[in-house]
Amino acid sequence: MAVSDLSPALRASASSRPHPKARPGYGKRSVPEQCPPPEADFTLLPDRERHIAGYVDALPEGAAMDIKSLAKSQPLYGQMAVGSALRALGVAGHLRHVRCLSGEGDQVRWVTRTFWSRTAHDNEWWIAYLAAEEHHPAPQEATETVAPAAVEAPEPEPVHVPAQPPTLVVPQQRTAQPQPQPQSRLGLSPAFAALARLGRTDSRLALSAADCAALEQAAAEWFARGVDADYLTHALTAGLPASVDSPFGFVRRRLRDKLPPRLPATTPATQATPVRRLMVECTECGAPGRPEAFRDGLCRPCRELEPA
Repeated sequence: MAVSDLSPALRASASSRPHPKARPGYGKRSVPEQCPPPEADFTLLPDRERHIAGYVDALPEGAAMDIKSLAKSQPLYGQMAVGSALRALGVAGHLRHVRCLSGEGDQVRWVTRTFWSRTAHDNEWWIAYLAAEEHHPAPQEATETVAPAAVEAPEPEPVHVPAQPPTLVVPQQRTAQPQPQPQSRLGLSPAFAALARLGRTDSRLALSAADCAALEQAAAEWFARGVDADYLTHALTAGLPASVDSPFGFVRRRLRDKLPPRLPATTPATQATPVRRLMVECTECGAPGRPEAFRDGLCRPCRELEPA
């Protein structure tokens, strides 16, 4: 059956049909800075994946994302079909299953979350985003515990304290402003130098001096977000086509489309917060591991089982 556009209908269905919420800390998490849903999204996906993607996209934050809960809300597809669709959406770059360490003190526990993106992203983007998410302080989760009523304590008796010598008040140090990018020995910025070396890494991306100057500001934004020259070079040269007709246009497009997310600013409050650990789950077998070990949301054994 041909389906022209399922997304608007699915959004209305997801908003009206009750869908179970996950336990606190679990469930759906949407990545930030997403564009508004267009009239016809997920058009490049097959009908089943487009149907499931439109329904998941319309679910609220914290909705249950396990296969059984999604299958109960899908009259057209069972659990096996929903599981296959989620796996395909992970390969397409729309979601990642992640285990996060949540809580504080003796209440620390592992929770399973599904990070969802309406826009499909490649592996490099997901690795950078999950690295930033791992070092971001965990939000305080709402609990149903009621704080005990305050009990008035007897007023303490006054205690004589000997006079102390006056202390020297040290003015508070201002936050250091971001410094300009250091210049290389030839007087070139790191962004310009990294662009100039692309042609030596792969001749298909050889840029002229004028091209490097025109793209310098876009590449400098990558360095401002915490990446180095090796990361930038790998992101621009990975998976090149057999031939590149316009190296300037190709690099400009990748600089815009693969721009990594901005890391959270480091403050004294966040420095005292313990870094929470994070592991990605394989969308096929559920095996946990570091984000760098997964390609398209799959672990190595599941990728090797894929047909050629």
